[in-house]
Amino acid sequence: MNWSRFLAILIKEFRQIRRDRLTFAMMVGVPVMQLILFGYAINTDPRQLPMAAVIADRSEFSRSFVSALENSGYFRITERPSSEADANRLLAQGRVQFVLVIPPDFSRRMLRGERPAMLLAADATDPAASGNALAALDGIGRRALARDVTGPLAHLQATKAPFEIRVQRRYNPEGLSRYNIVPGLIGVILTMTMVMMTSLAMTRERERGTMENLLATPVTPLEVMTGKIAPYIAIGYVQVIVILTAARLLFDVPMVGSLLLLSLALVVFIAANLAVGFTFSTIAKNQLQAMQLTFFFFLPSMLLSGFMFPFRGMPEWAQLIGEMLPLTHFLRIVRGILLKGSALPAIVPDLWPIGLFMLIAGVVALRRYRQTLD
Repeated sequence: MNWSRFLAILIKEFRQIRRDRLTFAMMVGVPVMQLILFGYAINTDPRQLPMAAVIADRSEFSRSFVSALENSGYFRITERPSSEADANRLLAQGRVQFVLVIPPDFSRRMLRGERPAMLLAADATDPAASGNALAALDGIGRRALARDVTGPLAHLQATKAPFEIRVQRRYNPEGLSRYNIVPGLIGVILTMTMVMMTSLAMTRERERGTMENLLATPVTPLEVMTGKIAPYIAIGYVQVIVILTAARLLFDVPMVGSLLLLSLALVVFIAANLAVGFTFSTIAKNQLQAMQLTFFFFLPSMLLSGFMFPFRGMPEWAQLIGEMLPLTHFLRIVRGILLKGSALPAIVPDLWPIGLFMLIAGVVALRRYRQTLD
Protein backbone atom coordinates (compact mmCIF):
# COMPACT_ATOMS: atom_id res chain seq x y z
CA MET A 1 0.00 0.00 0.00
CA ASN A 2 1.62 3.21 -1.19
CA TRP A 3 0.01 6.08 0.65
CA SER A 4 1.24 8.74 -1.75
CA ARG A 5 -0.43 6.96 -4.71
CA PHE A 6 -3.54 6.44 -2.60
CA LEU A 7 -3.61 10.16 -1.76
CA ALA A 8 -3.18 11.06 -5.43
CA ILE A 9 -6.15 8.89 -6.44
CA LEU A 10 -8.21 10.35 -3.57
CA ILE A 11 -7.49 13.94 -4.67
CA LYS A 12 -8.23 13.04 -8.28
CA GLU A 13 -11.62 11.57 -7.33
CA PHE A 14 -12.63 14.64 -5.32
CA ARG A 15 -11.69 16.86 -8.25
CA GLN A 16 -13.81 14.68 -10.56
CA ILE A 17 -16.78 14.98 -8.22
CA ARG A 18 -16.31 18.75 -8.11
CA ARG A 19 -16.34 18.94 -11.90
CA ASP A 20 -19.54 16.88 -12.14
CA ARG A 21 -21.75 19.48 -10.52
CA LEU A 22 -25.03 17.82 -11.46
CA THR A 23 -24.11 14.56 -9.73
CA PHE A 24 -22.91 16.43 -6.65
CA ALA A 25 -26.15 18.41 -6.56
CA MET A 26 -28.17 15.17 -6.73
CA MET A 27 -26.14 13.69 -3.87
CA VAL A 28 -27.01 16.66 -1.69
CA GLY A 29 -30.46 17.48 -3.06
CA VAL A 30 -32.09 14.05 -2.85
CA PRO A 31 -31.48 13.55 0.91
CA VAL A 32 -32.65 17.11 1.63
CA MET A 33 -35.78 16.57 -0.46
CA GLN A 34 -36.52 13.29 1.33
CA LEU A 35 -36.13 14.93 4.74
CA ILE A 36 -38.50 17.76 3.81
CA LEU A 37 -41.12 15.53 2.21
CA PHE A 38 -41.17 12.84 4.90
CA GLY A 39 -40.77 15.30 7.74
CA TYR A 40 -43.30 17.94 6.74
CA ALA A 41 -45.44 16.85 3.78
CA ILE A 42 -46.35 13.24 4.59
CA ASN A 43 -49.29 12.72 6.92
CA THR A 44 -51.11 9.40 7.34
CA ASP A 45 -53.89 10.95 9.43
CA PRO A 46 -55.57 13.50 7.14
CA ARG A 47 -57.84 16.06 8.75
CA GLN A 48 -60.09 18.90 7.61
CA LEU A 49 -61.51 16.68 4.88
CA PRO A 50 -64.06 18.46 2.66
CA MET A 51 -67.69 17.52 3.12
CA ALA A 52 -70.94 18.40 1.35
CA ALA A 53 -73.88 18.74 3.78
CA VAL A 54 -77.53 18.42 2.76
CA ILE A 55 -79.43 19.40 5.91
CA ALA A 56 -83.19 19.29 5.52
CA ASP A 57 -83.84 19.46 9.28
CA ARG A 58 -83.03 22.92 10.67
CA SER A 59 -83.19 22.04 14.35
CA GLU A 60 -80.75 22.58 17.18
CA PHE A 61 -79.97 18.85 17.14
CA SER A 62 -78.79 19.00 13.52
CA ARG A 63 -76.69 22.09 14.23
CA SER A 64 -75.11 20.45 17.27
CA PHE A 65 -74.19 17.34 15.30
CA VAL A 66 -72.67 19.33 12.43
CA SER A 67 -70.67 21.41 14.92
CA ALA A 68 -69.44 18.22 16.59
CA LEU A 69 -68.25 16.90 13.23
CA GLU A 70 -66.30 20.05 12.49
CA ASN A 71 -64.90 20.30 16.02
CA SER A 72 -63.48 16.78 15.70
CA GLY A 73 -60.95 18.14 13.20
CA TYR A 74 -61.63 15.45 10.61
CA PHE A 75 -64.51 17.09 8.73
CA ARG A 76 -64.85 20.51 7.11
CA ILE A 77 -68.07 21.51 5.39
CA THR A 78 -67.13 23.18 2.12
CA GLU A 79 -70.32 22.69 0.13
CA ARG A 80 -74.01 22.99 0.99
CA PRO A 81 -75.84 21.71 -2.10
CA SER A 82 -79.59 22.00 -2.36
CA SER A 83 -80.21 18.32 -3.08
CA GLU A 84 -78.72 14.92 -2.44
CA ALA A 85 -78.19 14.42 -6.18
CA ASP A 86 -75.97 17.52 -6.36
CA ALA A 87 -74.01 16.30 -3.34
CA ASN A 88 -73.48 12.89 -4.94
CA ARG A 89 -72.22 14.61 -8.07
CA LEU A 90 -69.62 16.48 -6.03
CA LEU A 91 -68.54 13.21 -4.43
CA ALA A 92 -68.18 11.50 -7.80
CA GLN A 93 -66.08 14.39 -9.13
CA GLY A 94 -63.76 14.16 -6.13
CA ARG A 95 -64.46 17.70 -4.96
CA VAL A 96 -65.55 16.43 -1.52
CA GLN A 97 -64.57 13.42 0.54
CA PHE A 98 -67.90 12.98 2.35
CA VAL A 99 -71.60 13.68 1.88
CA LEU A 100 -73.83 14.20 4.93
CA VAL A 101 -77.61 13.94 4.48
CA ILE A 102 -79.94 14.74 7.39
CA PRO A 103 -83.63 14.01 6.58
CA PRO A 104 -86.39 16.59 7.22
CA ASP A 105 -88.07 14.60 10.01
CA PHE A 106 -84.86 13.92 11.90
CA SER A 107 -85.56 15.89 15.11
CA ARG A 108 -89.23 14.91 15.31
CA ARG A 109 -88.46 11.20 15.08
CA MET A 110 -85.60 11.50 17.57
CA LEU A 111 -87.86 13.15 20.15
CA ARG A 112 -90.27 10.24 19.72
CA GLY A 113 -87.45 7.83 20.53
CA GLU A 114 -87.51 6.23 17.09
CA ARG A 115 -83.71 6.59 16.64
CA PRO A 116 -83.75 8.15 13.15
CA ALA A 117 -80.96 7.60 10.65
CA MET A 118 -78.78 10.06 8.80
CA LEU A 119 -76.56 9.21 5.86
CA LEU A 120 -72.81 9.74 5.64
CA ALA A 121 -71.40 8.72 2.26
CA ALA A 122 -67.62 8.50 1.89
CA ASP A 123 -65.39 8.34 -1.16
CA ALA A 124 -63.60 5.09 -0.36
CA THR A 125 -61.43 4.89 -3.48
CA ASP A 126 -58.53 5.59 -1.09
CA PRO A 127 -59.40 3.79 2.18
CA ALA A 128 -56.51 5.47 4.02
CA ALA A 129 -57.90 8.95 3.34
CA SER A 130 -61.20 8.43 5.14
CA GLY A 131 -60.48 5.54 7.50
CA ASN A 132 -59.62 7.53 10.65
CA ALA A 133 -62.45 9.99 10.09
CA LEU A 134 -65.03 7.19 9.85
CA ALA A 135 -63.56 5.50 12.91
CA ALA A 136 -64.15 8.69 14.92
CA LEU A 137 -67.85 8.80 14.05
CA ASP A 138 -68.95 6.51 16.85
CA GLY A 139 -67.55 8.76 19.56
CA ILE A 140 -68.84 11.89 17.83
CA GLY A 141 -72.35 10.47 17.69
CA ARG A 142 -72.43 9.69 21.41
CA ARG A 143 -71.14 13.10 22.49
CA ALA A 144 -72.73 15.37 19.90
CA LEU A 145 -76.10 15.93 21.63
CA ALA A 146 -74.97 15.56 25.25
CA ARG A 147 -75.93 19.18 26.07
CA ASP A 148 -79.20 19.09 24.14
CA VAL A 149 -80.81 15.98 25.63
CA THR A 150 -81.10 17.14 29.23
CA GLY A 151 -84.03 17.74 31.55
CA PRO A 152 -87.22 16.34 29.98
CA LEU A 153 -85.10 14.80 27.21
CA ALA A 154 -82.72 13.01 29.57
CA HIS A 155 -84.36 9.70 28.70
CA LEU A 156 -82.68 9.94 25.28
CA GLN A 157 -79.28 9.63 26.91
CA ALA A 158 -78.17 6.04 26.72
CA THR A 159 -75.10 3.98 26.01
CA LYS A 160 -75.55 4.70 22.31
CA ALA A 161 -76.56 7.81 20.40
CA PRO A 162 -80.28 8.63 20.04
CA PHE A 163 -79.83 8.50 16.27
CA GLU A 164 -78.11 6.25 13.76
CA ILE A 165 -75.32 7.16 11.36
CA ARG A 166 -75.47 4.99 8.28
CA VAL A 167 -72.10 4.97 6.57
CA GLN A 168 -71.79 4.17 2.88
CA ARG A 169 -68.30 3.50 1.54
CA ARG A 170 -68.84 4.20 -2.11
CA TYR A 171 -66.76 2.95 -5.03
CA ASN A 172 -64.89 0.56 -2.70
CA PRO A 173 -67.39 -0.80 -0.14
CA GLU A 174 -65.00 -3.39 1.30
CA GLY A 175 -62.16 -0.90 1.68
CA LEU A 176 -59.74 -3.00 -0.38
CA SER A 177 -56.42 -1.24 -0.82
CA ARG A 178 -55.71 -3.00 -4.10
CA TYR A 179 -58.61 -1.14 -5.72
CA ASN A 180 -56.67 2.04 -5.01
CA ILE A 181 -53.10 0.86 -5.56
CA VAL A 182 -53.36 -1.24 -8.71
CA PRO A 183 -54.95 1.49 -10.91
CA GLY A 184 -52.44 3.95 -9.48
CA LEU A 185 -49.59 1.70 -10.56
CA ILE A 186 -50.47 2.52 -14.16
CA GLY A 187 -49.45 6.12 -13.61
CA VAL A 188 -46.44 5.31 -11.42
CA ILE A 189 -44.96 2.77 -13.83
CA LEU A 190 -45.54 5.00 -16.85
CA THR A 191 -43.93 7.96 -15.08
CA MET A 192 -40.82 6.01 -14.19
CA THR A 193 -40.32 4.14 -17.46
CA MET A 194 -41.32 6.85 -19.93
CA VAL A 195 -39.13 9.56 -18.39
CA MET A 196 -36.19 7.19 -17.98
CA MET A 197 -36.29 5.62 -21.44
CA THR A 198 -36.59 8.94 -23.26
CA SER A 199 -33.86 10.66 -21.24
CA LEU A 200 -31.51 7.75 -21.87
CA ALA A 201 -32.27 7.66 -25.59
CA MET A 202 -30.71 11.04 -26.41
CA THR A 203 -27.79 10.72 -24.00
CA ARG A 204 -27.04 7.29 -25.48
CA GLU A 205 -26.84 8.92 -28.92
CA ARG A 206 -24.36 11.43 -27.56
CA GLU A 207 -22.18 8.86 -25.77
CA ARG A 208 -22.01 6.50 -28.77
CA GLY A 209 -21.14 9.31 -31.16
CA THR A 210 -24.20 8.82 -33.36
CA MET A 211 -25.44 12.32 -32.51
CA GLU A 212 -23.09 13.74 -35.18
CA ASN A 213 -24.84 11.69 -37.85
CA LEU A 214 -28.23 12.85 -36.58
CA LEU A 215 -27.14 16.49 -36.56
CA ALA A 216 -25.83 16.16 -40.12
CA THR A 217 -29.33 15.41 -41.37
CA PRO A 218 -31.83 18.21 -42.17
CA VAL A 219 -34.18 17.20 -39.35
CA THR A 220 -35.63 19.91 -37.12
CA PRO A 221 -35.78 19.80 -33.31
CA LEU A 222 -39.53 19.13 -33.46
CA GLU A 223 -39.01 16.21 -35.84
CA VAL A 224 -36.33 14.73 -33.61
CA MET A 225 -38.49 15.10 -30.53
CA THR A 226 -41.64 13.59 -32.04
CA GLY A 227 -39.66 10.83 -33.71
CA LYS A 228 -38.06 9.88 -30.42
CA ILE A 229 -41.32 10.07 -28.48
CA ALA A 230 -43.69 8.21 -30.81
CA PRO A 231 -42.29 4.66 -30.34
CA TYR A 232 -42.47 4.95 -26.57
CA ILE A 233 -46.15 5.89 -26.70
CA ALA A 234 -46.79 2.45 -28.20
CA ILE A 235 -44.59 0.85 -25.51
CA GLY A 236 -46.59 2.72 -22.86
CA TYR A 237 -49.84 1.29 -24.19
CA VAL A 238 -48.37 -2.22 -24.04
CA GLN A 239 -47.51 -1.64 -20.38
CA VAL A 240 -51.04 -0.40 -19.66
CA ILE A 241 -52.60 -3.45 -21.33
CA VAL A 242 -50.46 -5.76 -19.21
CA ILE A 243 -51.35 -3.91 -15.99
CA LEU A 244 -55.08 -3.78 -16.75
CA THR A 245 -55.15 -7.46 -17.65
CA ALA A 246 -53.42 -8.38 -14.38
CA ALA A 247 -55.68 -6.01 -12.45
CA ARG A 248 -58.76 -7.73 -13.77
CA LEU A 249 -57.64 -11.36 -13.71
CA LEU A 250 -55.43 -11.41 -10.62
CA PHE A 251 -56.81 -8.64 -8.38
CA ASP A 252 -60.42 -8.43 -9.60
CA VAL A 253 -60.28 -4.63 -9.82
CA PRO A 254 -63.60 -3.26 -11.14
CA MET A 255 -63.55 -1.40 -14.44
CA VAL A 256 -66.78 0.55 -14.44
CA GLY A 257 -65.93 3.33 -16.89
CA SER A 258 -64.91 3.54 -20.53
CA LEU A 259 -61.53 2.09 -21.44
CA LEU A 260 -61.63 4.15 -24.64
CA LEU A 261 -61.80 7.33 -22.56
CA LEU A 262 -58.90 6.06 -20.47
CA SER A 263 -56.86 5.41 -23.61
CA LEU A 264 -57.43 9.00 -24.75
CA ALA A 265 -56.22 10.33 -21.41
CA LEU A 266 -53.21 8.02 -21.62
CA VAL A 267 -52.00 9.71 -24.81
CA VAL A 268 -51.73 13.06 -23.06
CA PHE A 269 -50.17 11.61 -19.90
CA ILE A 270 -47.57 9.51 -21.72
CA ALA A 271 -46.63 12.42 -23.98
CA ALA A 272 -46.20 14.68 -20.94
CA ASN A 273 -43.75 12.26 -19.31
CA LEU A 274 -41.87 11.70 -22.55
CA ALA A 275 -41.47 15.46 -22.93
CA VAL A 276 -39.95 15.57 -19.45
CA GLY A 277 -37.54 12.78 -20.39
CA PHE A 278 -36.54 14.60 -23.56
CA THR A 279 -35.88 17.74 -21.51
CA PHE A 280 -33.66 15.78 -19.12
CA SER A 281 -31.73 14.37 -22.08
CA THR A 282 -30.83 17.93 -23.12
CA ILE A 283 -29.50 18.65 -19.63
CA ALA A 284 -27.64 15.42 -18.82
CA LYS A 285 -24.19 14.85 -20.24
CA ASN A 286 -24.26 11.07 -19.78
CA GLN A 287 -26.65 8.26 -18.93
CA LEU A 288 -25.78 8.37 -15.22
CA GLN A 289 -26.90 11.98 -14.97
CA ALA A 290 -30.06 11.13 -16.93
CA MET A 291 -30.87 8.41 -14.38
CA GLN A 292 -30.25 10.84 -11.52
CA LEU A 293 -32.56 13.47 -13.00
CA THR A 294 -35.24 10.82 -13.54
CA PHE A 295 -35.08 9.81 -9.89
CA PHE A 296 -35.19 13.45 -8.80
CA PHE A 297 -38.46 13.88 -10.74
CA PHE A 298 -39.93 10.50 -9.84
CA LEU A 299 -39.50 10.77 -6.06
CA PRO A 300 -41.74 13.83 -5.49
CA SER A 301 -44.19 12.53 -8.09
CA MET A 302 -44.67 9.32 -6.15
CA LEU A 303 -44.82 10.96 -2.70
CA LEU A 304 -46.89 14.07 -3.47
CA SER A 305 -49.37 12.69 -5.98
CA GLY A 306 -51.56 10.77 -3.55
CA PHE A 307 -50.30 7.34 -4.60
CA MET A 308 -48.60 6.35 -1.35
CA PHE A 309 -50.14 8.82 1.11
CA PRO A 310 -53.51 10.65 1.21
CA PHE A 311 -53.28 13.79 -0.89
CA ARG A 312 -55.60 15.82 1.35
CA GLY A 313 -53.48 14.94 4.37
CA MET A 314 -50.57 17.02 3.12
CA PRO A 315 -50.08 20.72 3.98
CA GLU A 316 -51.18 23.30 1.44
CA TRP A 317 -47.68 24.00 0.11
CA ALA A 318 -47.18 20.29 -0.60
CA GLN A 319 -50.59 20.05 -2.27
CA LEU A 320 -49.64 23.03 -4.45
CA ILE A 321 -46.51 21.22 -5.62
CA GLY A 322 -48.51 18.05 -6.14
CA GLU A 323 -51.02 19.87 -8.33
CA MET A 324 -48.16 20.77 -10.68
CA LEU A 325 -47.25 17.12 -11.27
CA PRO A 326 -49.02 15.19 -14.05
CA LEU A 327 -49.15 12.00 -11.97
CA THR A 328 -51.45 13.67 -9.41
CA HIS A 329 -54.08 14.42 -12.01
CA PHE A 330 -53.71 11.12 -13.83
CA LEU A 331 -54.31 9.16 -10.62
CA ARG A 332 -57.63 10.97 -10.22
CA ILE A 333 -58.51 10.24 -13.83
CA VAL A 334 -57.67 6.53 -13.82
CA ARG A 335 -59.33 5.89 -10.45
CA GLY A 336 -62.35 7.94 -11.47
CA ILE A 337 -62.82 6.04 -14.74
CA LEU A 338 -62.20 2.55 -13.39
CA LEU A 339 -63.88 2.81 -9.98
CA LYS A 340 -66.48 5.57 -10.42
CA GLY A 341 -67.30 5.30 -14.11
CA SER A 342 -66.41 8.96 -14.72
CA ALA A 343 -67.27 10.43 -18.12
CA LEU A 344 -65.37 13.05 -20.12
CA PRO A 345 -66.83 16.13 -18.34
CA ALA A 346 -65.72 14.70 -14.99
CA ILE A 347 -62.07 14.19 -16.03
CA VAL A 348 -61.59 17.42 -17.99
CA PRO A 349 -60.60 19.40 -14.83
CA ASP A 350 -57.67 16.99 -14.40
CA LEU A 351 -56.95 16.41 -18.08
CA TRP A 352 -56.15 19.98 -19.09
CA PRO A 353 -53.40 20.46 -16.43
CA ILE A 354 -51.62 17.40 -17.87
CA GLY A 355 -51.91 18.89 -21.36
CA LEU A 356 -50.55 22.22 -20.12
CA PHE A 357 -47.63 20.46 -18.43
CA MET A 358 -46.91 18.57 -21.67
CA LEU A 359 -46.90 21.83 -23.63
CA ILE A 360 -44.54 23.58 -21.22
CA ALA A 361 -42.14 20.62 -21.02
CA GLY A 362 -42.14 20.30 -24.81
CA VAL A 363 -41.34 23.97 -25.34
CA VAL A 364 -38.48 23.81 -22.82
CA ALA A 365 -37.09 20.69 -24.52
CA LEU A 366 -37.21 22.28 -27.95
CA ARG A 367 -35.51 25.46 -26.74
CA ARG A 368 -32.70 23.49 -25.09
CA TYR A 369 -32.13 21.21 -28.03
CA ARG A 370 -28.88 21.88 -29.85
CA GLN A 371 -28.47 21.29 -33.54
CA THR A 372 -24.71 21.54 -33.18
CA LEU A 373 -22.49 19.79 -30.67
CA ASP A 374 -20.89 21.89 -27.96
